[in-house]
Amino acid sequence: MTTSESPTAVGSGTAATDKFLQERVSADTPPERVSAIAKDVLEALAGVIDKHGITYPEYRVLKQWLIDIGQFGEWPLWLDVFLEHNVEEVAYRGQHGTKGSIEGPYYVADAKTLPAKCELPMRDNEVGSKLVFEGQVRDLDGKGLGGATVELWHADDEGYYSHFAPHIPDGNLRGTIVADDEGRFEITTIQPAPYQIPTDGPTGWFIEKAGWHPWRPAHLHLMVKAPGKRAITTQLYFKDGEWIENDVATATKPELILDPKPGADGTNRVTYDFVLDPA
Repeated sequence: MTTSESPTAVGSGTAATDKFLQERVSADTPPERVSAIAKDVLEALAGVIDKHGITYPEYRVLKQWLIDIGQFGEWPLWLDVFLEHNVEEVAYRGQHGTKGSIEGPYYVADAKTLPAKCELPMRDNEVGSKLVFEGQVRDLDGKGLGGATVELWHADDEGYYSHFAPHIPDGNLRGTIVADDEGRFEITTIQPAPYQIPTDGPTGWFIEKAGWHPWRPAHLHLMVKAPGKRAITTQLYFKDGEWIENDVATATKPELILDPKPGADGTNRVTYDFVLDPA
C-alpha cells in the first residue's frame, strides 16, 4: 500500500541497515589478516590526526557523529557512498569483461522473475520518460549465454527506491529478467532521475561540513549472472547527464555510459551488451 509520507534519512537508513543485518555475511578472514588490516587502518588514522593537528573538540565531535550515524542506521549508506568504489575496483581487478560498479545500499534480493521481453513492475501512473533497454549477455568469445539473468533495479523519476521509501509499493522498478536462448533481453522501464543521497541525517551533516555536494547521476543498477561465469554487479549512466563528472559516490566509468535515442514511436531506446568472464 502506498502512502503520502515522505522518505527521510532515518527511515531509509533503518531500512538499509535492517536489510543488511538480515544477511549476516561472513568473510572467514584469518586473525593474522584482521590484525594486519586493523594496524594499517589505525596507523593511517594516526597519520591523519598528526598531519592535521586534530583537536579534542574535533575528536569529540567525531565520536558523537559515529554514534549518530549508527543510531540513524546510515552506516550502509555512508560506506557504500564513500568506500565501496575502492572495494569494487580491487574485486574486479584483472577482469576482461564488462566493467563493474558499486552495488549501493538499495539492492533487494528476490525481485520478481520476468521473461526476456518484459516491462518492469511499475505503478499505473508511473511518472517518467519511457525507456526500452535491450542487449545480450555474452562470454569473452562473443557467444550468447542462454538463460543468463539480468537483475535490474533503479530509482523512480523523483530519485526514490522501492522498499526504501514509504510512498512506493515494494518491488516497483525491480525485476530479474531471464534472457532468451541467445542471451538477449528487452526491458521496458522509465528513465530514472539524478538524486541526492539522504541529507537530513549524519551522512548529510558530514557532506555539508565538508562543503561537498550530495548528488548521484541518474543510473540503472544491474547484477548479471550466467552458469559457469563470474557474476557482475554494475551501474549504467546516461550520456551528458548531470553529475556524471562529479558523482558523490565516485562510481561512474566511461565504459558504462548509455546514449538513448528516440525510436520510430518516439520512445527512447538503448542497447548495451554484457560480457562475462569465466568463473
